[in-house]
Amino acid sequence: MPQDMPAEDLYRFEELLSPAESEVLGRLRDFLSAEVAPHADTWWGRAAFPHHLIPRYAELGIAGLPYPECGGEPASSMLNGFIALEMARVDASMATFYGVHSGLAMGSIARCGSPEQRSRWLPAMGRMEQIGAFALTEPQGGSDVAAGLRTTARREGDTWVLNGAKRWIGNATFADLVVVWARDEETDRVLGFVVEGGNEGFAATRIENKIALRTVENADIVLTDCRVPERDRLQLADGFRDTADVLRRTRSGVAWEAIGVMLGAYRIALDYTLERQQFGGPIARFQLVQDLLVRMLGNATSCLGMVTRLAQLEDAGTFRDEHSALAKAYCTTRMRETVGWGRELLAGNGIVLDYSIGRFVADAEALYSYEGTREINTLIVGRAVTGIGAFV
Repeated sequence: MPQDMPAEDLYRFEELLSPAESEVLGRLRDFLSAEVAPHADTWWGRAAFPHHLIPRYAELGIAGLPYPECGGEPASSMLNGFIALEMARVDASMATFYGVHSGLAMGSIARCGSPEQRSRWLPAMGRMEQIGAFALTEPQGGSDVAAGLRTTARREGDTWVLNGAKRWIGNATFADLVVVWARDEETDRVLGFVVEGGNEGFAATRIENKIALRTVENADIVLTDCRVPERDRLQLADGFRDTADVLRRTRSGVAWEAIGVMLGAYRIALDYTLERQQFGGPIARFQLVQDLLVRMLGNATSCLGMVTRLAQLEDAGTFRDEHSALAKAYCTTRMRETVGWGRELLAGNGIVLDYSIGRFVADAEALYSYEGTREINTLIVGRAVTGIGAFV
């Protein structure tokens, strides 16, 4: 049996991991239990990111697991998925921080960078000596970003000049390297650039007053004549289809995160119902309470089966846009439903941060929206099954 397998893994999916992968996941679980779980509510309540933990995350050696440039054979998609799940099971904010860095930023460089660029940036990012961010969404552009991208890039000799704005960019306030997507003024192609955080034309302002993922430092970015050398343009990015390929891979990671949120909420609700006394005994003895607990576990278990198969397709090189889109849309919808039941089981105590479940309910709203809304992902699947594109 994999090390310290959670009891909520009813169908024992973790047994599909190799012993070496189980050891990696076990070390992460121990770290999260000791260093993150006791403080997650406090960080969330204060909207304070634990910068001091980045070196500790680096010691786990997980950020570079998907990439051969970081040493060794790339980890399986199954292990990468369970890492995302495990982080979200404790704190969706930290799962998002990790997903932006290791998935979106490093994934963009791995997919769209030249061999020289991959060797220049990925090893240091894998050691978390340099933290990455991914800047695609804009203040006026979300679902329509493929056609409506307004950030521009103009070439001047061996330099590109970027102008525009980005919004909701995780890690951007402290990232060392920000992958910025912009439209070439001459060719109208969407290109990728790696912008250093200290660039004079780059300004990131933290977004305040969030009600979800409060620990994450999301930012508004303004690019004002931001000059980037040609050597820092992602050499293999030749259009939005390359951006979409990165998103296809990270979208499946959000589905794994959604399951982590479900399982975290389930564990909180289960423990609470076993301890909460009403009418002379624990409320877990009541039929209606058990019904909601089993619904929560059923949602998480069925979704875990979906992403397990998705990981197998990804490792086989046969997974497509509709595969990750369906998983993201379905799992995050079930997540929203599941955390609602968890809050219901805690009744009034479910709306105070003291019992943690409120954090899971709020964070679920962000996961439901980012990496493509349910509606957009539904249309991706709809196009695949009907052969007709229904996008406006």
